[in-house]
Amino acid sequence: MTDSSQTTPMPHITDSHCHLDFPDFEDQLPEAIARAAAAGVTRMVTICTKLRQVDTVRAIAEAHAPVFFAAGTHPMSVAAEPMVSVDELIALTAHPKMVGIGETGLDYHYTAESMEVQQTSLRIHIDAARQTGLPLIIHARDADADMARILTEEYRNGEYRCVMHCFSSSPELARAALDLGFYLSMSGITAFPKSSDLRDIFAAAPIDRILVETDAPYLAPPPHRGKRNEPAFVAHTAQRAAETFGMPYPDFAAQTQLNFDRLFSKVTAFEAAH
Repeated sequence: MTDSSQTTPMPHITDSHCHLDFPDFEDQLPEAIARAAAAGVTRMVTICTKLRQVDTVRAIAEAHAPVFFAAGTHPMSVAAEPMVSVDELIALTAHPKMVGIGETGLDYHYTAESMEVQQTSLRIHIDAARQTGLPLIIHARDADADMARILTEEYRNGEYRCVMHCFSSSPELARAALDLGFYLSMSGITAFPKSSDLRDIFAAAPIDRILVETDAPYLAPPPHRGKRNEPAFVAHTAQRAAETFGMPYPDFAAQTQLNFDRLFSKVTAFEAAH
């Protein structure tokens, strides 16, 4: 006879990429973070996409124990923002909760006219990641060939660590990233019914190189598709992802926690010290 008073602990999960400084969360952050905790989301990394906003993003991380932050210039903003320097990025990493470089990358879907300046910015961010040892956070859209080429060229110049955030590109770019030892992150897109080709790309990847994220407030997974995304919903993405890998959800969640700890090692160091 089982003891019905004993309940299985809720699997812990990490939202490795969200944007908590966006207006969508104004005056609602404590509630959103509480809902995340109730869903088993123990940590989240909020991403600064324009360095002039880094003070706001850093303050969110300082005010909320589960929140860490990363900073960089988003490729779609590069043309309109001052070009960041390696030294600026490195200086930001002195903060104990600054745990990643980016997001950076290439986006030729909306901003192909700035491809040259995007590539310059990307290489600057890579250099900062290489020098600090923090993971690079990559946004890639409609730029697979250039992305694979630059990531590979720069890796030959010196090793660095990287996650392909919200990966939804080609099998070829996935393979190029995995061959360099990088990680692929699963967003709500992977839970959409018509994303079977994308799920196949992930299913072919090593399970120890997988992260999960929301990219909140964007890309809410079912059953919240079309609504504002928030960190709590990463559990829905992870539950669908567990099916992709043919794993029980608790096992998949535990594996992605290990993966996150390995890549974002500054987070685990901070947690150990506090």
